[in-house]
Amino acid sequence: MSSEHTTERKRDVQADESTDDDRRRRFLDRRRFMLATGTAATVALAGCAGEEEADDDGETDDDDDDNGEPEPGDREYLEEKFPGLLVHSADPENAEAAQRETYTEYITQSEEHYIRNHYLAPRIEEDEWEISLGGMIDEEADLTMAELREEFSTETVTHVMQCSGNGRSFFDPEIGGNPWIYGAVGNAEWTGAPMSEIMEEYGADTSDGMWVMFAGDDHPEGEDVFARSIPMQKVMEDCILAYEMNGEQMTAEHGHPVRVVVPGWYGNNNVKWLSEIEVMERMMMGDDEELFHEDYETDDYEQYLHWQQNSYRILAEGQESIRVESIDEFDTREQMDMEDRGEMEVPPYIYDQNVKSLIGYPGIDDTVEPREEDGMIEVIGVAWAGDDEVAEVEVSADGGETWENAEFFGEDNGPYAWRQFRYMWDPEEEGEYTLYSRATDELGRSQPRTISDIEDGQITVEDDTFPYEMGGYCLNTYEEHGVDVTVEM
Repeated sequence: MSSEHTTERKRDVQADESTDDDRRRRFLDRRRFMLATGTAATVALAGCAGEEEADDDGETDDDDDDNGEPEPGDREYLEEKFPGLLVHSADPENAEAAQRETYTEYITQSEEHYIRNHYLAPRIEEDEWEISLGGMIDEEADLTMAELREEFSTETVTHVMQCSGNGRSFFDPEIGGNPWIYGAVGNAEWTGAPMSEIMEEYGADTSDGMWVMFAGDDHPEGEDVFARSIPMQKVMEDCILAYEMNGEQMTAEHGHPVRVVVPGWYGNNNVKWLSEIEVMERMMMGDDEELFHEDYETDDYEQYLHWQQNSYRILAEGQESIRVESIDEFDTREQMDMEDRGEMEVPPYIYDQNVKSLIGYPGIDDTVEPREEDGMIEVIGVAWAGDDEVAEVEVSADGGETWENAEFFGEDNGPYAWRQFRYMWDPEEEGEYTLYSRATDELGRSQPRTISDIEDGQITVEDDTFPYEMGGYCLNTYEEHGVDVTVEM
């Protein structure tokens, strides 16, 4: 595949053309630099919310160990282990699929499946690992991996895992954090024990309105714990504690020995290196001492809040991450579109994924030829919509002026997995073309065209634009994810 680019945004006719050209030129230069160097320099935008700053400055320790072999934390180690990824940082490990070709396949292999870590992935011996289970539950327990594998049934779910910051690099002005392009998403088979059985076995309060906290164990001493609050109704519906990915042991970078998988929801909810589960009456709020069981390892409950209450929120410029105890709507787009978010105008929490699609072939800047037998070019891609089914996918070969329906093919394993689509394109002549794909979910919601300007202060999807969001989260526009191709005949 060739180097990355971005497609030009089609602004309102009143927009200043020279300004748009300048933005496009800056954007193209930045993207080409990242792909050419195999890395991505992160930037910090003053006043940004969400992920705030990059976890590191993009520079990593490439020194080998005493044996001359690369080790975890070295860029060479990560690139050798995951050859299909573009590495943004090696300590912690953050990398995305490097080729559009990844998005022609139904199952994403681990070598091409993105990695998003806040701290260096721990190396854990499975037979020494336990998950602490407590809170509003009849029987507190320390669940071993052997018990997880042997005492509960085994389920496999095909789930699109996507970093909520996927596409962050398309925002202009630039946003601090990992500069994901398009490749922080993959579709894999996750195998493990159903959370519903575990909750029932230990007598958890599973009534409506309850929440479950999942916490990982990758944080260095004194750092924020990666923890998320998941509503009990979702936990009981389809969540699993996964210990296999695509039929094999998960890599350390993907969460070995165990992670929670929350089907259809953004990756930030799928906590890796799971060490603690707490059943609660509400989301984590910071004054939860009475909700944690007596063997809880810290008195600093604020340490658990950052990635639940402060980060992973949809924020317009100037908004703050107002904390609430509970919400009733978990569809991220529905939260964004709510006219009444309460007196405090609560910014949305990032849970269910927005509808989205990617063209996998042709790739970016590819030169392609029509087939000799019929003069057609086969456009292939994937589409997904979180908890919802994908209803249709359309493809435009003229930069969004006209659209035609694509057809689905391949496996259909329900809403949590993506669908492959095919469009038979008959280009009239040689030349340069811009291809877009636009997916629509079963509720009739389609991908918006492009990103609003930051000065608009937009907080909802309106006028076919996605709001400029200060964390660079949940982007699903079609223009930014299009491909430019050259046709030769």
